[in-house]
Amino acid sequence: MSTPQAQTHFDTSCPEAPDTDSKAVGEESLAPQKTRIMGRISYLLAWFGGCVSIGTFTMGSSVVGTLNLLQASLAIAIGCFIIGAALALNGAAGYKYGIPFMVQARSAFGFSGTRLPGLVRAVPAIVWYGFQSWIGAGALNMVSTTLFGFDNLVFFFITFQLLQIALSITGFQGIKWLENVGSAFILASLVYMFYSTVQRYGDTLSANLLTMEGSWGLPFWGATMLFLGIYSTMILNVSDYAREHKHGTGPGLLTTLYSMSILPCTLFMGLIGYMVSEATGIADPIQVFSNAVDNTPLLMTTLMFIAFAQVTTNVLNNVVPPTYVLMDVFKLPFRKATIIVGLLAFATFPWELVKDGSAAGLQIFVQTYSAFLGPIFAILVVDYYLIRGRTLNLDHLYNPQGPYKGVNYAALIATILGVIVALSFSAVSWYASLLPAGLAYYLLMKHWPACQRFCD
Repeated sequence: MSTPQAQTHFDTSCPEAPDTDSKAVGEESLAPQKTRIMGRISYLLAWFGGCVSIGTFTMGSSVVGTLNLLQASLAIAIGCFIIGAALALNGAAGYKYGIPFMVQARSAFGFSGTRLPGLVRAVPAIVWYGFQSWIGAGALNMVSTTLFGFDNLVFFFITFQLLQIALSITGFQGIKWLENVGSAFILASLVYMFYSTVQRYGDTLSANLLTMEGSWGLPFWGATMLFLGIYSTMILNVSDYAREHKHGTGPGLLTTLYSMSILPCTLFMGLIGYMVSEATGIADPIQVFSNAVDNTPLLMTTLMFIAFAQVTTNVLNNVVPPTYVLMDVFKLPFRKATIIVGLLAFATFPWELVKDGSAAGLQIFVQTYSAFLGPIFAILVVDYYLIRGRTLNLDHLYNPQGPYKGVNYAALIATILGVIVALSFSAVSWYASLLPAGLAYYLLMKHWPACQRFCD
């Protein structure tokens, strides 16, 4: 299926095509989604399975010595509820009209201008793809070394990545079943690992973490942003997923679905990383698990969970967004774009982000890309709700010679302003970027004559 031509007419009201499960495997395009394959339970499970980010462990490790156990738990919970609200806000356009992120961004940035938000979204996804594949390969390599004496991390990295590429080309139909089936295994594994951590390190943790004073100031809110920052990439392109969810779910329920799907995994994983790192001083996720589980059969099961969790997270969150970017910019078919994204992940040097004793590299990475993602999120929300009153003109969004032709410089200026402010407050970069970027975009769109053609 190709992107509609400029002369094709689209109904600008909410499309109400029948929602069925007949979508072919690998049938993905940038056209408005007519066939939606995920009901509420399926959609919740897809997000649940897709949010097992191994980076959450290292974010938990990164706040050791700064927050006590209660503060770390609240920071994770607050971050997750902010994520849920942000996903519902920015995903509304994709949910209503069935359009992906790269099409949604055209009204704010212009057809040529969408390359900026596309690139800003694609780069972290590819880096996360490589990093999580490296972690998954490390888990498989440890299983192989323990059981068979075969130790070759590079072999497992290449093989694991090729497996994920093969799974990714099936598109959302394959992703749906992978996430739904894997969710129960993921939840059971996390509950067990959390229990093992408390059993093994309970005395040390109660002495150190519960009695520590910690901080309720900037470090606390910085921690909420770190856990939020892991998902700030998905906040930007949530329309890519929302367009697959069947009609009939209101904003409040959607916010609840997002928050409740993200919270359990993030809470368990963040606290496991936090507690084990406090007790052992180790930040590397594989070493964290090796220390948390004290017998070989359970360790093997845990390591297989790590590998499986990387697959469920990568195919949903780190493959689809850059794939759609390549489809839009280079007019590539879905499967070819997916393969290219998988190959690019080899070149990300993921082993440099987390060392055995430090998660500083990953923390800086999250803070930096969040400084770029926050302004774009603010611009998209202001554009949809305040500039367009939640009504989009699909004819314009799919007409490269129409009023959205070229670049909307209001969006570029607002993005740059938001990034500058965000980098000045790097600990809370995503939060700091929202107001200056959103306000600048609104004022420019209302008062700069050069931007008026972008106002329908």
